[in-house]
Amino acid sequence: MKIKLLAVSLMLASAFAVAPALAETKIGFVNTEKLLREAPLSVAAQKKLEREFAARQQELQKLAKQARELQAQLDKDGVTMSDTERKNKERELGNHSRELQRQEREFREDLNLRRNEELGQIQERARKTIQEIARAEKFDIIIEQAVFVDAKSDITDRVMKALGGK
Repeated sequence: MKIKLLAVSLMLASAFAVAPALAETKIGFVNTEKLLREAPLSVAAQKKLEREFAARQQELQKLAKQARELQAQLDKDGVTMSDTERKNKERELGNHSRELQRQEREFREDLNLRRNEELGQIQERARKTIQEIARAEKFDIIIEQAVFVDAKSDITDRVMKALGGK
């Protein structure tokens, strides 16, 4: 019993010794998801990617439309076509569909690669900006994930504003 009481006393004493140090610690929070989604730099990067890939996107839509038209023609006229003609149209549709799938896959891969490049650049700039704010405002720690964050600790908007000015 005395050992338990001593252990509890030591735990309480250590908690009270640590409490003043924690009270002096300045903690900040950055919502990186919001930052990467809403920062002017992120929005500009997304628009840049859309412009960069717009022509390829339109080409894919054109190919998809052609495949739908070929399928519709086969559905409509397939019963009246000769076997050879129908087989040729089916082969053409199959080739067209494979080409469309290949181009869509390449498009997604290229888009993801470019998106990751842009995201990496934004993350690097955001990290530097967060560090600058942390040093300037004398934060002891900046966290990115939390279950609960008091609004006074959230510096996400300040980081977005600082990123927008760069």
